[in-house]
This record gives sequence, C-alpha cells and structure tokens, in this order.
Amino acid sequence: MTNSQNKVLIFDTSLRDGEQAPGCSMNHEEKLQIARVLAELGVDIIEAGFPIASPGDFEAVQTVSREVRDVTVAALARATRDDINKAAEALKPAARPRIHTFISTSPQHLNHILKMDQDQVIEAITDSVSHARGLCDDVQWSAQDASRTDTDFLCKAVETAITAGAATVNMPDTVGYAVPEEFADLIREIKNRVPNIDKARISVHCHNDLGLAVANSLAAVVAGARQVECTINGIGERAGNCSLEEVVMAIRTRNGYFNLRSDINTTAIMKASRLVSAVSGFVVQPNKAVVGKNAFAHESGIHQDGMLKNAETYEIMTPESVGLHESQIVLGKHSGRHALSKKLQELGIEVGDNKLNDLFARFKELADKKREIYDDDLYALADDTILRRNDTVQFRALSVNCGTEGPQSARVKLEVDGEVREENAEGNGPVDAIFCAIRKIAPPHPEAKLQLYQVHAVTGGTDAQAEVTVRLEEHGRSANGQGADHDTLVASARAYINALNKLLLKRERSSPDADAARDGERPVGI
Repeated sequence: MTNSQNKVLIFDTSLRDGEQAPGCSMNHEEKLQIARVLAELGVDIIEAGFPIASPGDFEAVQTVSREVRDVTVAALARATRDDINKAAEALKPAARPRIHTFISTSPQHLNHILKMDQDQVIEAITDSVSHARGLCDDVQWSAQDASRTDTDFLCKAVETAITAGAATVNMPDTVGYAVPEEFADLIREIKNRVPNIDKARISVHCHNDLGLAVANSLAAVVAGARQVECTINGIGERAGNCSLEEVVMAIRTRNGYFNLRSDINTTAIMKASRLVSAVSGFVVQPNKAVVGKNAFAHESGIHQDGMLKNAETYEIMTPESVGLHESQIVLGKHSGRHALSKKLQELGIEVGDNKLNDLFARFKELADKKREIYDDDLYALADDTILRRNDTVQFRALSVNCGTEGPQSARVKLEVDGEVREENAEGNGPVDAIFCAIRKIAPPHPEAKLQLYQVHAVTGGTDAQAEVTVRLEEHGRSANGQGADHDTLVASARAYINALNKLLLKRERSSPDADAARDGERPVGI
C-alpha cells in the first residue's frame, strides 16, 4: 500500500453537524476559535457551515475561509442551484474551497421527504454536482441515508455523481442504523461495482444512535474508505457523530492492524476537546474514551500496582500523546505571572497580554482560596476569561442572602456598555434571586426562557471550583453560557451573563428572514 493510499483524511464537521445538536449553538467568534484549533490539530477538511441556512452561517463560512488558510474549508449545500451558489459565494475567500452537496437516496426519504422517484434523483445529482463543479474544483457529493438505500440504486447514484465531477463520494449512516460488518460490506460493494470509483475518494459519515459510529467508521476504512467525517467529543444531532479523537487514536494505537495513518497532531486533542466543550456547553462525560476525566485515571489497587511497575500494563496510549501534561511547576498563591504563563503554554492555552492580565488576577483570587491549583482549574479559568472578550454585559460583584430564614435575595453589580449598574432582587432561592437581579439590569427578551441550569465540580475536594452551564432560549434561538468560580453562586451569575451576551449578539444579527431560513432550511444532517 502506497503512502497516499494508507492515509485517512479527517473531515471535521463540528461547526456544522456538531452545532446542530439540540442546545449547541456557537457564535461567530467561537466558530473561528474552534476552526483555528482544528487547523492546529491538523484536520484535512473543516466543514464550516451551511451558508444558505442563515446570514450567520454564511458569515461563519466566509470568515473561516478567509482566516484559516492551510486547511480545506467545506460548505454544505442541498442539491439546488440556490444552495450551491450561496456555498460558492461564502467560500470565495478560501485558499482551498470545497462545495459539499447532498441528496437523499433511501426509500424512506424519497417517499416521505423528497417526493421523488429514483430517476428524478439521478437527474438532480447530475445537475447539482455538475453545477457545483463549474463553480469549484473540489466537489463532494453525499447520499443522505446511504445505509438504508438499495445497493443497486446507490451504486448508480455514486457513478452518476463521479461522472458529473465529484472527487469525493460520501456514504452517510444518517440515522445510525448500520452495524460494522454490514457497513464494511456496503463500502466493498461500492468499490467493486462502481466502474469509475477509481476517480473518487470514498468518505463515511456515521451517527451514533446505536453507539456504533466509531466502529462503523473504522470498519469502513478497513474496507477501503479513505475519509472519515467526525466531530470533536462526538457532538452532533441526537446521539452525536463519530468522535474524532476516538477514531484517530484507534488508527494510531492499532497501527499494526489498520496499516493506516492520519496527519492529526494528537497532542492538540485535549485542547480541542476542552474548547468545544466550553463553547457548546456540553460537559464531557468522565468515562468518555480518550478525553474523559477518567480516561487515564486508575483507582483499583491491582491497576495502580501495575501502573507503578509499568504504565503499559493498563494504558494502551500515553496521556502525553493526546495533550495531557505533567508539569514540575506547582502553582499556588505565591506563583508569579511568568510561572502562570509558562504553565498555560504547557497546557496549550494561548492568551494575549491583556487576557493574561485578566486571567492572572482571577488566578490569584482563586489561589487565595485553594491550597493547590490543578490543570482543570486553569482550563476552567481560561475558558471563563477568554470566551468573554467582547461581552456587552460584564460581571462586577455579587452579594447574596440565603438560608432557612429567608427571604432569599441578591445584589448584583454589572457593567453594561461601560456603565456600572446595581440592582437588588428576591427570588425562589439564591440562584433565582441572582438571575432576577441580572434581568433587572440587562433585561433579556420577555419570552427568553431558562432551559438548562447545570453545575459540576471542576476538581475534587470542598474547595473545588464550580463550573456552571446555563442555556437561554427565545424564538427558537438558544445560547449556552458557562461560568467558573470557587463560589458556585458567582459561577452561576457568570454563566447566566455569558448566555445573555450570546443571546443579545444573536438578536442583533438576526432578522425575520434569517430566522425563517434557519428554522425551515437547516438540514437534519447527513
């Protein structure tokens, strides 16, 4: 097998399919942050969005195309000329653009969604792919719901797409229906029966409804697929997508079995995972493979004994291989700015001088209250500080009265557009009182509703930092906010304010036409 034949391209769709997960919504700046980290990670293709869905998606694709130069940037489009034209327009600044167009092929979708017969679908494939090819040298075509499509028809559709100009043909398991052996057989059928398959790369896009997305993707590459579509932390619709970190580390760790490689810089995996978690508000479960808190933790006495003798007894990959670092620098209340800066560099956290000053002030505040500062504390502080650089509403101070005597009340001080304001409010508990006081100062839309309030401890111990996630929703738009602090109530205020700022930004950038496009035209995924 040649060097080019054994390379698996990694197509990351965190910014498109990942963002379609219920409750996961990213603003313009957050998408760009993630795109830059994906480029550092070494992904081959970034799917930056679905340009026709909304002005925000169009702008995100355009900005990523302009700012991220060493990665192919893809834009999604349905099999219509309007969609494809919009994608091509958004991709104009890209150094390496790709139009990704798709159409359904399964009987379930043809009969109930498209209301088309197979001949009409073939005609649509020819028209859409050839039109896209006229606008862009790199065209990818996807057969939505390929795993439930008649194989004879699927092969004909693939052949048609390649003839029309598709250089990549993608076989999505859109509803997570496939099982590994069956899915591998489908890829082999395509390789063996499509006469012009040598002119295109086979890609797979697996959903995790049965928990098989990674297994199906790996079975497909063994069968001959050479591109895997995936997301950081496996985020995505319903049960999510194939997890980038899992499929990449499986190929790397079991290289003798797969005889395949990717160009992913695996030491940047944890950095990408934490950023996506912070932006999306989706906390990574502790037992998540590769990036979970317990992935390299050992509590069993037998396991600990083996680890002390030789780490290979119970670890098949090293923590360092995915970007976890053990530093000799112990941070505490006496540590200086230089020590903090060095530690942040070792953890892969990049901050400018201004944000380092803000972060250092909050670090010293935390260090006065905690005996030892853990890596996870710094990640939480960095996420909480860096992601707020352009917030309209800024947290300044909080005091709370709570307990059994009541009434529960809060006094909040905020800065809004440079003006400091204070308000008191009572509520049904201290958190409700805080949120009521914030709403008095910076009122959201009357119909904005609190959909989620979630608290978890960043580290162990009674002095652990709290990390709070809040989700606000109005008119179908939702925004996640996160806040971290040693005081859970302060973290709650920070999280609510962060979500409110995102909602305000979305409201400024939205319009009735944009809302209609987003609600009515965003695809369910491929």
